[in-house]
Amino acid sequence: MSAIILDGKVTGKKLRENAKERTTLLRKQGHTPCLAVILVGDNPASHSYVKAKEKALAEAGMEGRSLRLGGETSEAELLGVIKSLNADDSVHGILVQLPLPRHIREAVVINAVDPRKDVDCFHRVNVGKLLLEEPGFLPCTPHGVIQLLREHKIPTKGAHAVVIGRSNIVGKPLAMLLARKEFNATVTMCHTGTKNLAFHTRQADILIAAVGQPGLITGDMVKRGAAVIDVGVNRVSVAGETGYRLTGDVVFEEAAQIAGWITPVPGGVGPMTIAMLMLNSLSAAEIRYGGKCGT
Repeated sequence: MSAIILDGKVTGKKLRENAKERTTLLRKQGHTPCLAVILVGDNPASHSYVKAKEKALAEAGMEGRSLRLGGETSEAELLGVIKSLNADDSVHGILVQLPLPRHIREAVVINAVDPRKDVDCFHRVNVGKLLLEEPGFLPCTPHGVIQLLREHKIPTKGAHAVVIGRSNIVGKPLAMLLARKEFNATVTMCHTGTKNLAFHTRQADILIAAVGQPGLITGDMVKRGAAVIDVGVNRVSVAGETGYRLTGDVVFEEAAQIAGWITPVPGGVGPMTIAMLMLNSLSAAEIRYGGKCGT
């Protein structure tokens, strides 16, 4: 293996420690940052993600309020819960765990959250601020990727970044961030309509896979020395106690022989996402009590 491992656990820990220090200062002023997490239904992966967020909040000295609602919860009932949290001054951030049951419209729910408490940066107001490069929250996973690149001094200015995936959660906002003047990358976005995907990936100085398709990127699709960021988290069935293993969109063993840097799955982008969520929640509290937004 020749690639340097981009360890999200190590970098994420540094960021969480920063959040803990800032939280301590805020608590000395009598304010405890609070993130409310709403989970609807019994999606096993969602339950796992929520537990990880609860643990990180506790470690940072922040308050976490978990609201677990049954899968039969109506859209109107969920909107009522969000309205109540919007009006609660002791709650600084609101996160609605996705995906939601099919009978609930995600866009309606996302845009019901007060933009000042939208620490996921999914609300149309915050997405607009992201596009216009106005001060505000940055989406957690894309921002986590940027922080990983910064931590390891991987150059973005003048680099060709290829983003595979066009989701509103990762692909689109990450492409927008990398194209900002402060990062100054030339960005190509690939998706299901892209012809000859390997042609594009082999040109990437920074290759980001975020489609949720295990094994999509093989070693022969990677440019030598490139930074490979694997955002995909996929459950693949295997024999054993759990019955599955987690894998990314990249064939790690192959790509690691070619890439200059690479993220593992798990332990790469995932811990960074949680760290950025902690920092966004903290920033929301700081703004509430007269501070400034740390993007």
